[in-house]
Amino acid sequence: MKIAYVINSDNCRQILRDMIVPQMEAGNHGAEVVGMFFVFDNTYLLLDNTDLGKRLQKLHEKTGMIILACDQCVLEREIQDKIIPGAAIGCFPVLYGCLDSAELDQVITL
Repeated sequence: MKIAYVINSDNCRQILRDMIVPQMEAGNHGAEVVGMFFVFDNTYLLLDNTDLGKRLQKLHEKTGMIILACDQCVLEREIQDKIIPGAAIGCFPVLYGCLDSAELDQVITL
C-alpha cells in the first residue's frame, strides 16, 4: 500500500521521531510512504540541523519519498533557507502534482 502523510497536529514530532521514522528506517512500517506534507509549526521538523531533519533527509535519499513544506508556513517562520535539502516548498497544488504519479492508496492526516 502506498500512503502519504499530512503532518498537521501538535503531536507529530513524537509520532514521527518515536514511531514512523524508526519503522521506516528498519523497513517494517507496513506501507510505502511516498510523501509527507508538513504544515504550520511542523515545518520546524524539517530544519537541517536537527536529528529528525537529518533522518528525514536520509529517508528521502534512500526511498525518493517526497517531502514538502507548506510555502506560507515556512515563510511566516522565516525558515525557508534552513530546511533539509530534500524538502521542497509549496502548497496543495504542488502536493497534488507531486503525488499524481505515485499511484497513491491513502492520505493520512496526523
